[in-house]
Amino acid sequence: MENNLIIQNLTKQFAGVSSVAISNINLTVKEGQLATLLGPSGCGKSTTLNCIAGLEEPTEGVIRVGDFTMTNTAKGLLLPPEQRQLGMVFQSYALWPHMKVFDNVAFSLKLQKVKGDELKKRVMDSLDLVGLADLADRYPFQLSGGQQQRVALARAVVTRPRLLLLDEPLSNLDAKIREQARVWVRELQQRVGITTVYVTHDQSEAFAMSDMIAVMNKGELLQFAPPEEMYSHPATQFVAEFIGATSFLKGVIASMDGSRLTVRVANGDILKLTDRSSKSWNVNQNVTIAIRSERVEMAGAQRDGNILNAGVKSSTYLGSKWQHVVDTGSGSLKVETVDIASSERMSLYLPPDSILLFPEEK
Repeated sequence: MENNLIIQNLTKQFAGVSSVAISNINLTVKEGQLATLLGPSGCGKSTTLNCIAGLEEPTEGVIRVGDFTMTNTAKGLLLPPEQRQLGMVFQSYALWPHMKVFDNVAFSLKLQKVKGDELKKRVMDSLDLVGLADLADRYPFQLSGGQQQRVALARAVVTRPRLLLLDEPLSNLDAKIREQARVWVRELQQRVGITTVYVTHDQSEAFAMSDMIAVMNKGELLQFAPPEEMYSHPATQFVAEFIGATSFLKGVIASMDGSRLTVRVANGDILKLTDRSSKSWNVNQNVTIAIRSERVEMAGAQRDGNILNAGVKSSTYLGSKWQHVVDTGSGSLKVETVDIASSERMSLYLPPDSILLFPEEK
């Protein structure tokens, strides 16, 4: 049996609070995958992770790895954290300041009565995995933030856990080191082949590291999908807005021909689009269309339709590109160009295959 992480109907309501922290979460992380719980502050991602770790008792639900059940509220089963065979790295690395690197990593092995040559080999193997074998005799205060983070990772995997749980482990690092850390955390996870659940609010971090991403908001799981699918086919308007630079225009469905639709936006312009969702639509239905800023093109003479004329409201230099906010008369769009806008007006082309369609939110 595969050792997939399976979460079923996971719900958590804190005492004295009317709303639930997480509601009916269902997902499966396949063995060896890295899945990221992504969402804004307060969305329930850390509560979900703490329930997996056994640090929170869920109100309802089942959590298991393969046939090893850690939580089953219906049966009154709640294994304590130390019996779940987990490795965990927190936002704070929680290294013992009075212990050398070797002893910090060895601590959990000593609790398991591992001794002698086996203990030394497993500690040094773990430190070698994170590239710190030559720093085994240093104290935490003698290490950089990135090095301390790697010690915490080595400590988390040295016991050969069933699961690795990472709760915003890179948030204390500066931007440049954080980018490097994404790479070696992912490389370590793939080398060890350990099933991993990662928590972050950083979209770029999630996309750079994950096999699967779970977007959460207000305690609900909105979408669980590979990064490419989530970016190209967001399930809801919130997912589309939370991930990437996305613009939205309100409109009404003017015509339908299978998956080909036209939408009339506020200023009367008609936009063609191809809908690849499984949603049902109706003519005259109020909708919201969305498009990523990098998908908006400058309209050339060869374009026929789907052109919006817009005035430039602001331009921001981002190093490799300019990002403009333009007024189309039907709403604002974000547009990216290599060079600064040459005039105060733009003629924009919205490719039909790049337009996303959502029901109007009440």
